[in-house]
Amino acid sequence: MGRFTVYALLGFIFTATSVGAQEAGPADAAPGDMVKNYLFRLSDEAFARRQAARDALGTPEQIAGYQAEMHEFFTDQLGGFWEKGPLNAQVVGTGERDGFRYEKVIYESMPGLLITGIVFLPLEAGPYPGVIVPCGHDDGGKACEAYQRLCILLARNGIAALIYDPIGQGERVQIFDEDGKAKYSCTVEHTVVGTAAIPLGWNAAKFRVWDGMRSIDYLASRPDIDPERIGCTGNSGGGTLTSYIMALDLRVKCAAPSCYITSQRLFFRKDGPQDAEQNIHGQIANGQDARGMEHADYVMMRAPRPTLLCAATRDFFNIEGTWDSFRDAKRLYTKLGFPERVSLVEADEEHGFTAPLRQGAARWMRRWLLEKDDAAVEQDAVVLTLDEARCTPDGQVARMPGARTVFDVMAEEEARLGAGRAEWLKSTPREQVVAKIRELTGIRALADLPEPGVETVSVEERDGYRVESLVLSPEEGIRLLAKWYVPKKAKGTELHVGPEPIGEPSQEVLSALANSVSVMALEVRGTGATAPKTRLDGFDKVFGGGWRDFFTAYMLDKTCLGMQAEDMMVCGRWLSAKTGGKVTLRVGGDGLQPAGLHAAALEPEVFEKCKLEKPAESWAETVRDPERPGALLNTVHGALRYYDIPDLERP
Repeated sequence: MGRFTVYALLGFIFTATSVGAQEAGPADAAPGDMVKNYLFRLSDEAFARRQAARDALGTPEQIAGYQAEMHEFFTDQLGGFWEKGPLNAQVVGTGERDGFRYEKVIYESMPGLLITGIVFLPLEAGPYPGVIVPCGHDDGGKACEAYQRLCILLARNGIAALIYDPIGQGERVQIFDEDGKAKYSCTVEHTVVGTAAIPLGWNAAKFRVWDGMRSIDYLASRPDIDPERIGCTGNSGGGTLTSYIMALDLRVKCAAPSCYITSQRLFFRKDGPQDAEQNIHGQIANGQDARGMEHADYVMMRAPRPTLLCAATRDFFNIEGTWDSFRDAKRLYTKLGFPERVSLVEADEEHGFTAPLRQGAARWMRRWLLEKDDAAVEQDAVVLTLDEARCTPDGQVARMPGARTVFDVMAEEEARLGAGRAEWLKSTPREQVVAKIRELTGIRALADLPEPGVETVSVEERDGYRVESLVLSPEEGIRLLAKWYVPKKAKGTELHVGPEPIGEPSQEVLSALANSVSVMALEVRGTGATAPKTRLDGFDKVFGGGWRDFFTAYMLDKTCLGMQAEDMMVCGRWLSAKTGGKVTLRVGGDGLQPAGLHAAALEPEVFEKCKLEKPAESWAETVRDPERPGALLNTVHGALRYYDIPDLERP
């Protein structure tokens, strides 16, 4: 019986068993949406717990405790920050236009990691308030017209504005093609950075937030800026960074994130995860009932400092979710006695830092940084061209003498961690090593996992062996296809997993049967029939079709590797019980080797050995080469602090 016959017999329609199908719509009952819907259910439960915990905050003391806890949690999930060193700032160009002047600057966030920016200044003498403007996802970075217009509006209204290039944008491209041009769009490059960062226990946002903090340091170092009057505003991806920076750096007295703050739950339902810096490890749930972060938490963490939410009615960042987050924040500000310090401006526009939102942000900054509550009206202005905005000799900091990239920084961290891993593994008792691996991967002990539900679809007798087509359900919402090949007198048992093992028996299966070994061929979740639909371009091309499921799991403090390892463990235990002996685990194809090694290493009472058709790549190699196919999907947050994949291989 072929694979398509098996699927037809099953119907493989998840309407009854697919979690979240009622909310997400009939299309989400498709097999390729199984993992997504399973994760959606867990997300909904976590969001409900989070909401109940935040609603219970009543007194100023409770709120202060929540804020301190969340600040620590957020910082830890990013991977912490570095010691501050000299900025080594230099002004590399100046100019003056109608109603404002500007200075082009270069400074260091850390040794060799250069930031290019432009400070837009009022014509009159300072000191002025200073506002940092993190850029959204525009490949031109600081040269983007809408962001320049905001900076000019602020400068014409008595406030200095520093707009700077993020990594992967403008003059701070980190990955080049053979012609010396940016190899990827900025969002793809950010996610390549995130792929390398995750095994270190870092997030791409660690670099982005640090850039913002160091940009505040730069503004505060200038004699024409008042360090007690610092603001932050940005749009889209810049709205993301504004939200992060305003929550973590309390020097930001006034903030206005634009076209970002919404409801994470509602946004997930429509658009799912975005690029790496917008997905924080454990931000939905991290193993504790109320530690997750919704978008409203970025505002609530800084209460009662003034915060304006800038939103667009027709944005893909859901406007209903924006109002939900605003109401959450408004209630908390009211409990603290300062309801007027959080507000919302909504423009009937599509996504973008449009004139109404720029004017709203500028007026908010004037109200709280200049104590002038009047209308800031935008007038026409001539923005700088791409060449005029350039700070470096040839347009890229990476080609300047002594410059480093974020990949250099991460390679150095991996080398530092590598020096201690072998000693830790050698000196730590096995039970503690196993406990740490389970903690990092989320792989539960087999004793804590239920017996799978097993449905026999068909039984077929062949020459010398029997074929049973099965559906195994290791937990609610998960259904796995399997074929069990049983010779008349079996002398051993193997569990074969691979990308698409269900069909006519492979050569490996036939060889095992020839040696009287029974074989179960299993499709673990996210492979074969339940693999998410993959496009041939964009993120799918670089990271694989499962990248959205990976990041949803990542925010739930789960791993794709861990979930697939549990599938192997549960099915291996069932197979072992049926045959009365240990099981040999054989992993074929690409991508499942790390999960197989974890399953075999953690459950030696079930798996006698693990055979890999191809060698498993190490996480250390992922840090050095995050562009290799499939690298993201097998990463585990912070694993390289303790062990690497080759450490699991038995001698």
